[in-house]
Amino acid sequence: MQRVTLLGSTGSIGQSTLDVIRQNPGHFSVFALVAGRNIQALAAQILEFRPQVAVVADPADLPALRTLLDSAPGFLPELLAGNEAYSQVAAAPETDVLVSAIVGVAGLEATYQAILARKRIGLANKETLVAGGSLVMSAVRAHGAELIPIDSEHNGAHQCLRAGSRPDVTKLILTASGGPFRNTSKQDLLLVTPEQALNHPTWKMGPRITIDSATLMNKGFEVIEACWLFDLPPEQVEVVVHPQSTVHAMVEYNDGSVIAQVCATDMRMPIQYALTYPQRWSAPVPRLDWAQARTWDFHAPDLDRFPLLRLAYAAQRAGGSATCTLNAADEIAVESFLRGEITFPGIAEVVEETLERVSTNTASSIADVLEKDRESRRAAAVVVRDKASSRVLA
Repeated sequence: MQRVTLLGSTGSIGQSTLDVIRQNPGHFSVFALVAGRNIQALAAQILEFRPQVAVVADPADLPALRTLLDSAPGFLPELLAGNEAYSQVAAAPETDVLVSAIVGVAGLEATYQAILARKRIGLANKETLVAGGSLVMSAVRAHGAELIPIDSEHNGAHQCLRAGSRPDVTKLILTASGGPFRNTSKQDLLLVTPEQALNHPTWKMGPRITIDSATLMNKGFEVIEACWLFDLPPEQVEVVVHPQSTVHAMVEYNDGSVIAQVCATDMRMPIQYALTYPQRWSAPVPRLDWAQARTWDFHAPDLDRFPLLRLAYAAQRAGGSATCTLNAADEIAVESFLRGEITFPGIAEVVEETLERVSTNTASSIADVLEKDRESRRAAAVVVRDKASSRVLA
């Protein structure tokens, strides 16, 4: 039986992971559940899955969690809080598989510690590779950890790459739904509200990743991740808009063959693949009905209307800490847009200006990455204040 530690248990990926575990009794057990501030949801998960350890972000939330668990006596795990506890359970001897699904750099250090401890890692945390790709992949190679992507596009690419030899790969193609504004004019993007941007046409996700999908920043992050995961230069990673979100990734080989990974839009499939690789188990996901008429569309993204994808390519080519700054600035900009401080196109403007203001260096440790992340957030906050002031004066 594989013992699973789940970072981000109350989020959408965490809930889907627990459903995979629920659907496969006798194959997986939960060693640790790690959550943020959703204490009620965490308490319900603890009572169902009975982990040995549960971790929250803020120690101040522990009394409330204990109270919730006391109301259903009979089971109480060890309760911990804070980033050090994240790393402790991620690298614990009892952890066989880590599912890293916390949004943001909060998951970076814990995932890195799991790599040093030679764990299998199902990776859904983008910041691990976007902010710390060079350090992380060097550690994976040095320590023999397994890093299997959970994001549907990278998971699809992982599957397609099993069809041939890596030297024969000429191109990796990632698909993007295009988000809710793929047909919106550049002028009308200025009028987009947070409520409209949070209405994704295909996936149900958290607020930040939903906004990132609307701006195509999420796809830019995926390009960066793909370069690190599959050891490819940016020139060999292409993005195409595919509104149906059925083809998740394609790999082109040197003979012109293109292998595509196709499945329903259900995250339980890539999660289960990461947990059971190299085996394939029956998964509780919808099957495609090939007798039903369907059309698949593919077209190039518009980098003029969605400049964040262009900035992501540029940051990956620049190397060093540029992608860390890209991620930090985007997080600050998205939060500011959701608060109504900047416009939807203003997200890209904040990111681009922050990249210009923050110097690029090479990190030699995770501490260096986290310090660059803090520096970049401070710079982005200043840019946001400047833009918000300009809007008021206008």
